[in-house]
Parts: sequence; C-alpha cells; structure tokens
Amino acid sequence: MRVLLISDEPSPYLWDHFKPENVEGLELILSAGDLKTEYLEFLSTMIPVPLVYVLGNHDKRLLKDPPGGCTLVDGLCVIERGVKIAGLSGCMGANPAEPLQFTEAEMAKRLKKLEREVERAGGIDIFLTHAPSLGRGDGDDPFHRGFDCFNDFLLRWQPRLHVFGHQHRRYNARQAPPGNVGRTMLVNACGYRIISFLF
Repeated sequence: MRVLLISDEPSPYLWDHFKPENVEGLELILSAGDLKTEYLEFLSTMIPVPLVYVLGNHDKRLLKDPPGGCTLVDGLCVIERGVKIAGLSGCMGANPAEPLQFTEAEMAKRLKKLEREVERAGGIDIFLTHAPSLGRGDGDDPFHRGFDCFNDFLLRWQPRLHVFGHQHRRYNARQAPPGNVGRTMLVNACGYRIISFLF
C-alpha cells in the first residue's frame, strides 16, 4: 500500500505545484495534525483516496469547522482500504484553556478508552497521533515531549506503524530517526512523506 503522510507544514510540492503524476498510486492519506482545513480539503479533492486525520495543538478551529471529505479518528478506530487505524489528537501541555493539550495522566486516560475500541477491532495496523512517544522522536522541552503511555500501548498492540507529527524537523535537523518499538515503525510525518507498506 502506498500512503501519503502529512503534518504541521503544508508542502509546496503538494499544494503550490501539485501534479497528479507525483501522487499516482496512492491509496491512503494520513494527517498527523496542525494543517489547515483548506489544505486537507484540497488534498482530499485532488487525490481521490480516503484522508484520515487527527488534530494537532493548533487545530482548535477544526473542532468547529472540520474539513469536508476527511475522517477524524480522534479516540476512534476506523477501517480504510482494509487497514485498521486508531488515533489520538493533541500534545503535551497543562493549559486548561487549550482543548488539545493534555498531561501524561490525561492522555493515559484517553488512551485507555481507545484501547477498548482497539480490542473490539482485534488490534490495529496504524496508530495515528499528533504527539510522538516519549524518547522516540520527541523534543527536549516540556511542550514537545512525547507521551510515555504511547510506548506501553505500542508494545502491547504492536501496530505496523506509529505516525506522528508535532516535532518539526527544523527543531533538530540532526536528530536520529525515531526507529522502532518492537515491530512498530515510528514515522515523523512533518511536511510530507510517501511510504510503501505491506499490510
């Protein structure tokens, strides 16, 4: 399966200089958050495949104005093209005025609810989040730190992919790729990436 991964930064390659031949053969688009409604709707229109997304910490406006033609997977499991996807929106933070910031304890509680959905689905193929796992492609500051509960979840359920954003590559250009947790490959979707994967 050929999958387009996007988050955080609209790509001129996909937006300003869109060419159908550059996205030929895609079967799925996954957005890990912090992208405008217009961008998601453009991609959903121009690339006729399912677009599944979670919300980033800057996506409060999408709570009221969700992108048409796209599927929000926050706290849910969905099946697209035979692939089981579970997702959680938001990032680390403790500002009660920000609906997409969560403490470790709050995210662990949300993840526990999601696990019931995952169990009903018989497991998942992709875990889609905005924030990374703790120590796996995250940042040093408290706001960009990942969630430790994600590591436990990945070890327990072993999806093929954990796709995340939030940690822009320019924050630490020399940062090593996040690697794997068990059989789960971790992928930072910041900007865009096209990957081919067998499910």
